[in-house]
Amino acid sequence: MTSPLTAPAAASSAVRWTPRLWGTLLVLCAAMFLDALDVSMVGVALPSIGSDLHLSTSTLQWIVSGYILGYGGLLLLGGRTADLLGRRQVFLVALGVFAVASLLGGLVDSGPLLIASRFIKGLSAAFTAPAGLSIITTTFPEGPLRNRALSIYTTCAATGFSMGLVLSGLLTEASWRLTMLLPAPIALIALLAGLRLLPRSSRERDHNGYDIPGAILGTASMLLLVFTVVEAPQVGWGSARTLLSFLAVAVLLTVFVQVERRSPGPLVRLGVLRSGNQIRAQLGAVAFFGSYVGFQFLTTLYMQSLLGWSALHTALAFLPAGALVAVSSTKVGAIVDRFGTQRLIAAGFAFMVLGYVLFLRIDLSPGYAAVILPSMLLIGAACALVFPSLNIQATNGVDDHEQGMVSGLLNTSVQVGGAIFLAIVTAVVTAGAPAEATPQAVLDSYRPGFVVVAGVALAGLLITLSGLRAKRARQTVVIARSTSLEAERVPARD
Repeated sequence: MTSPLTAPAAASSAVRWTPRLWGTLLVLCAAMFLDALDVSMVGVALPSIGSDLHLSTSTLQWIVSGYILGYGGLLLLGGRTADLLGRRQVFLVALGVFAVASLLGGLVDSGPLLIASRFIKGLSAAFTAPAGLSIITTTFPEGPLRNRALSIYTTCAATGFSMGLVLSGLLTEASWRLTMLLPAPIALIALLAGLRLLPRSSRERDHNGYDIPGAILGTASMLLLVFTVVEAPQVGWGSARTLLSFLAVAVLLTVFVQVERRSPGPLVRLGVLRSGNQIRAQLGAVAFFGSYVGFQFLTTLYMQSLLGWSALHTALAFLPAGALVAVSSTKVGAIVDRFGTQRLIAAGFAFMVLGYVLFLRIDLSPGYAAVILPSMLLIGAACALVFPSLNIQATNGVDDHEQGMVSGLLNTSVQVGGAIFLAIVTAVVTAGAPAEATPQAVLDSYRPGFVVVAGVALAGLLITLSGLRAKRARQTVVIARSTSLEAERVPARD
């Protein structure tokens, strides 16, 4: 059941931003903020965690990868569960699990328990993310009201990521455990507020049963895909283990598609992917997040390992991009209303490509204002335009009972894109690692990775431009038909 605030798009301008509506949005934004905050905070704390718990580098990697595995592997299931069992219920239960897992993560004294808590947090985020997005799209009617809400919501992700970098630098100076504990009280406050503010929703009654085989196959294929990509740089992309894992993923996905075609109540209705706009939104999400995660990874290595910057100094270097996103949050919705999602996504990807290309000018003694800052500002502008527009494009025109499914698909595209292209960038840099690790040689080994990052963003731009060309072609056909009809109505003259 949708919120009583849901109305046709034409009536969206008549709905006012009441205090309760703002409260609902803030609760959902808090969960999105926590997801991004948690991802960025743990990276800076890893050296301190490894030293305190005596963890090897390979074990330390799984503190990050465990979260990605739970998040990326269960998003499809999380999105459909929100549709079937009630968005409010799923969101609140998952947020409670997130709070408990955060508390445990800050108290454990062993690597395996910390990794387990990270996996549980990723699992809970796989349910809060699609449930939260679908609550927005079923509460705010399609049009200017929803566009504004989504622009604020997605901005919270970028703001959380940027603040996480800065906060982790500050908190790790005291104790790495504070970076694990900080999300717990925020999640608890959001949970209590959500119990009062979130619109009630009931289970979907006429859903044609539960797609248990699809849920098992979809979850297994996503878990195995993320696991294989995360492990590939360590065991080798051409190793028998990696190749067999990818083959198993292909088999699982093939069977999954066949099951979904025959299921009366599929986990993912494949017909939704017949829309060109939907496909471009999903591929755009893969390219957008995949390129940015690769860029952030390499840039962090460059600043800390080669330039000798501290964790806090590095975080502050990224801050202008996040600040630009936060400042523009309330404006993006109006810009979308005027120019449409396709144009904004294309412009954003163009900014992103330019920012990555300009960053190739780096050397061992760069001037921040002249070399690094322009790239950060361009990438910040790109994030402000692309991420909200992708969410709006993916959810527009989708029935309320499928909003959770589409939200799960979009978040899966984001996470899988990040995992795949981070692994590819890591492999490219590792393959070019110099025998003699002089600073200049190491910097030269990073450059091919930055080229891959720019290439992924360029692919996202080309995918988006194909949508603009198709739109122009349709408009030309309509105009031509209209002109021919008018000609038929005009009597011929001698």
